[in-house]
Amino acid sequence: MWKFEIYTDKAGESRFRLKAGNGENILASEWYSSKSACENGIESVRKNCSNEQRFEKTTTDSGKFRFNLKAANWQVIGVSQTYSNESWRDNGIASVGRNAPDAKVVEV
Repeated sequence: MWKFEIYTDKAGESRFRLKAGNGENILASEWYSSKSACENGIESVRKNCSNEQRFEKTTTDSGKFRFNLKAANWQVIGVSQTYSNESWRDNGIASVGRNAPDAKVVEV
């Protein structure tokens, strides 16, 4: 079961991570100043993940693959885990698009 986990980091800031059905972190947010702002970030993921143009595909300096999900204003909403090949990254993008809209939200 896919889910968004809202948590507070060591600096006291709110963040979310999107966990895939297998329990792996697939997308992580930047920090938010409040829980409500974090919840708005989750809604932005849900709204933007069905638009393939909102995904920015990247390659790390070490040759690994990632993606960023961006809002309509092109601000990054979430950053993916690192993948060892492009195909797995592209599958991750497709999975977020299919599953994030219906993922439940939990606090941890």
